[in-house]
Amino acid sequence: MHLKHIKKFRTILQSALAKTGQMICYYLGDDGYYQKGLPTQGNRFIDNGDGTITDRVTNLMWVKDPSQIPGGLWGTPGSPTNMVWPDAVDNCENLIYAGYSDWRLPNIRELMSIVDYGKYYPAIDTLYFPNTMLDGYWSSTALDPYPENAWMIWMYEGWQGADWIDPTGYPYYVRPVRGGV
Repeated sequence: MHLKHIKKFRTILQSALAKTGQMICYYLGDDGYYQKGLPTQGNRFIDNGDGTITDRVTNLMWVKDPSQIPGGLWGTPGSPTNMVWPDAVDNCENLIYAGYSDWRLPNIRELMSIVDYGKYYPAIDTLYFPNTMLDGYWSSTALDPYPENAWMIWMYEGWQGADWIDPTGYPYYVRPVRGGV
């Protein structure tokens, strides 16, 4: 690949990354000083009024509050249900909600894209994602070559990020997604 194309690709990639959420400069040249990336709040998310949220950065559509999905499988209003990883994958694949049937469990990078690293308890914009539990959320990304483990994210503190794997038999929460490339 030609150097000019590599630089253009890097510029496109960097412009598609969301800000971390650090708004204060603690040290000249830190993340709060530059605040690079696309906004993590405000007009980044669109509430579609049907129980879904569209992310204008990634073009992914998320279930706003899984506890609001009818049928009881996902919990009761305000109190989502956690589930083991195989059930999380299957339940997302079989979900019909807001007129869509192509829901799925997000991969780890998609799930990381809605974490606001400048917030904690929970590390997410609760205006758009209410009732987010202060616990782990499953991704669809299995740990290769150990598929009995999968990547997940802790939503109580942004700094925890996605640097965690757990056995797929542990129950964690789920936020279904649709769309993407």
